[in-house]
Amino acid sequence: MSVDTNLIPDDAVGSEPSPRALVRAELPRWAQPAVFGGSLVVVGALLALAGAFSIGLFVFLAAVLFAVATYLLSRFVEGGRKATDRLVTIVVTTAFLIALAPLVSVVITVVGNGLARFDAEFFSSSMRGVVGEGGGGYHAIMGTLIITALAALMSIPVGLLTAIYLVEYGKGRLARAITFFVDVMTGIPSIVAGLFAFALFALFFGPGVRMGFAGAVALSVLMIPVVVRATEEMLKIVPNELREAAYALGTPKWRTITKVVIPTSIAGIASGITLAIARVIGETAPLLIIAGLTTALNFNPFDGRMATLPVFAYTSYAAPGVPREPYLDRAWAAALVLIIIVLVLNLVARLIARVFAPKTR
Repeated sequence: MSVDTNLIPDDAVGSEPSPRALVRAELPRWAQPAVFGGSLVVVGALLALAGAFSIGLFVFLAAVLFAVATYLLSRFVEGGRKATDRLVTIVVTTAFLIALAPLVSVVITVVGNGLARFDAEFFSSSMRGVVGEGGGGYHAIMGTLIITALAALMSIPVGLLTAIYLVEYGKGRLARAITFFVDVMTGIPSIVAGLFAFALFALFFGPGVRMGFAGAVALSVLMIPVVVRATEEMLKIVPNELREAAYALGTPKWRTITKVVIPTSIAGIASGITLAIARVIGETAPLLIIAGLTTALNFNPFDGRMATLPVFAYTSYAAPGVPREPYLDRAWAAALVLIIIVLVLNLVARLIARVFAPKTR
């Protein structure tokens, strides 16, 4: 018996849905900006009427109202799945902006206050014999560069070789013990490193010892575990196939490490080392204890006190003279120079990573 297909309704079981039924409605592009603007207006008006307007409360309530309104509107028009996606996107974006706000605030504050003394005199003169206006931080800049360079010279070889041992040779209790102590050293406070360096050098030079080299030792205690961790992670991601291919050609292990493993991971290692230097260059507590503070220029890290930018900024801000304004201006200028040095180090790390990264097609 034949069946007339024209009598079967379109929505019967087994029939294919129409193309229009597969397309869901979407919010127009102007919907979210409009909801955001409306949230700002509504929250601002309510806070103004209540007489409790504040920037933090305004931003928080506006973000909450924007997220709720967008979710409800999207759920009504687009459905639950798209509404949930929009809500999660708003939450993630808000979290990113919250994390970015302190950084932007710090940069704006330091630049705004530091430009007052960001001049040639600040980079060419010290504070020797200066009271009040004038002077500069040349002696602190040189001290920071010298002490950080010495710390890097001590920390990079030790950290690099320790990471190579843990990844390529380390087995058994010794490797586990080294890993444990590296983890412990990563979390020690910087003041502990300063006290350690002071106690160590006091055994040889007496309790009143102050020198730049001791400050470099304190910074190296903080820097070594960071270098070890960064290098270790980079060495671990080198494919074992590269090592096995070198072994198959009769290459000894030490040559495989120097010619295959390290060149393959050199970009990440260099970036990790640069970030480790940026991590310790702003430390204040250990240098305040062991390197001390001086108003004169000192190029010899083995003789006498050495000024550094963190200590110079701290002492200028914590114990200013009369009048206060020149000292505060110098403190902000020192902070700005320190941020610029860290920025340059990060740019150098990115450049090294790009130049030495393995070339792939």
